[in-house]
Amino acid sequence: MKRIACVGDSCVDCYDQLGQVFPGGNPVNFAVYTQRLGGLASFVGAVGNDENGQMLLSALRAKQVDVSHVQILDGPTPVSHVVMEHGNRVFVDYDPGIMADYALREEDYAFLKEHALAVSALWGCVDGSLEKIRALGIPVAFDCADLPFDPAAQRALPHTDIAFFSDDRADVRSVKRTIRTLAAMGPKIVVAMRGARGSLAFDGRRYHVQNAIECAVVDTLGAGDSYIAGFLHAWLQELPMQDCMRIGAENASVTIGYTGAW
Repeated sequence: MKRIACVGDSCVDCYDQLGQVFPGGNPVNFAVYTQRLGGLASFVGAVGNDENGQMLLSALRAKQVDVSHVQILDGPTPVSHVVMEHGNRVFVDYDPGIMADYALREEDYAFLKEHALAVSALWGCVDGSLEKIRALGIPVAFDCADLPFDPAAQRALPHTDIAFFSDDRADVRSVKRTIRTLAAMGPKIVVAMRGARGSLAFDGRRYHVQNAIECAVVDTLGAGDSYIAGFLHAWLQELPMQDCMRIGAENASVTIGYTGAW
């Protein structure tokens, strides 16, 4: 089975209103959701040498994610502070902790060559490394979150094969303009994740539309990461675009039915 490498940041999501802490971070979530779908995933990143870092590694091992190339750095694991507003998660503060000192090692690049795909995200701290990863012959996916024109995203996109971003505006024409702009930078596939409006993908020739899956919404944290994991899991199986989008939407509908990313 083809393996996916989820590269970059980790964090803990601290729900201050609830007094609860959950493991998270985009690449961490990608890895866990891939395993949930029956795929194989490695997390290549870092945690701090604190209690949160130990919790993250234990949780990943419990999900059978390969953590053999996780660096344990001296300092605190990143923390995202989250509040809930009408079922939607809102990030109110972020402490990057040890990610300020994170960088891929040569042994990490060698390990990445064993994978069929590498995926990272806006805060993964590896946007400057994607060119080297792609030069290894590994396709690259990147999540721009809701900031596709952020400098980190702009550095990543020329070295990205599949790009994702979040945009739930009702004006589809504006979303399509953003998709076309991003596609012109290099990605072969660009996917706009539109929350309750579903998703819109462009494959260089035409657009594809996927409706959101109707479900009870408890917490939207991890919805986009779930979609990406589902989409990429299907893409690695060489399924048609519409199936990739459907599996992504179905995977997201599972995640938003409970509190916390996973």
